[in-house]
Amino acid sequence: MLLSMTGYGKAEAIINNKKIHVEIKSLNSKNIDIQTHIASLYISKDLEIRSYLSQRLIRGKVDFCLWTEDLDASQTVTLNEDIIHAYIEQIKRISAKENIVPPTDNWWEVLSKMPGISQQPAPQEITDDTWAVIMSAIDEAVGHLIDFRKQEGNTVKHKFDEKLSNIASYLADVSKYETQRIDKIKQNITDGLKSLRNVDYDQNRLEQEMIYYIEKLDINEEKQRLSNHLSYFAQTMENETAQGKKLGFIAQEMGREINTLGSKSNQADMQNLVVKMKDELEQIKEQVLNIL
Repeated sequence: MLLSMTGYGKAEAIINNKKIHVEIKSLNSKNIDIQTHIASLYISKDLEIRSYLSQRLIRGKVDFCLWTEDLDASQTVTLNEDIIHAYIEQIKRISAKENIVPPTDNWWEVLSKMPGISQQPAPQEITDDTWAVIMSAIDEAVGHLIDFRKQEGNTVKHKFDEKLSNIASYLADVSKYETQRIDKIKQNITDGLKSLRNVDYDQNRLEQEMIYYIEKLDINEEKQRLSNHLSYFAQTMENETAQGKKLGFIAQEMGREINTLGSKSNQADMQNLVVKMKDELEQIKEQVLNIL
């Protein structure tokens, strides 16, 4: 089964009047590259989260976000009444002493600029039960991301199947021109010799040299190896384990055989087929970069 490195998953959980949001995105990368954005309360769990993501996602550029939303807004920030009262008394006393008119209808404008009039609730301890709920949400988000990867991988597999089939079809068409190509090479050599006047040559030696030359242009081995690579690529796609790098290596070998076919073709129709095979292979290579 093919898995793409492109994926997206999210999940939510509610605990202690807080909604926990988890969102994960992934793109292609040579190795695992994790970026985390975690609410300050849970930042101590960063290494544990990274380790878990590395085990589950294996490869890719991963962007992980975990943030919280307070469901009880009244508990998020409280005003410190004692400090506010002390500020008012001090302002009144200093105003009277310095003969300054104290605020009348804009007290809150003045007090809002004073430090310490509000206070955040004390940070909560991360209990085992709390963290179990959060990890469950992370696990759910990762599961959604992997499902996304499977869908993308299935789409890519259909493209690979199409491209492999096209290359195999072009390879089969090459055989149509092989006999014609050899006959043309023989004819060109013979015509060239006939055009030379007053030159004697050994007919037997000519036949030997011609056989040697034609053997160097033989493409049966390249055709067989390319056919084997096509089959191996298709088999590798069915493996359960990650195989993006392996598919890349096979694609490189396919490219070598196609290039050799092109250098030996010496025939316009065959060269056109080679160009088409290269085009199909380039599309395979582009997609391989996104396979896990």
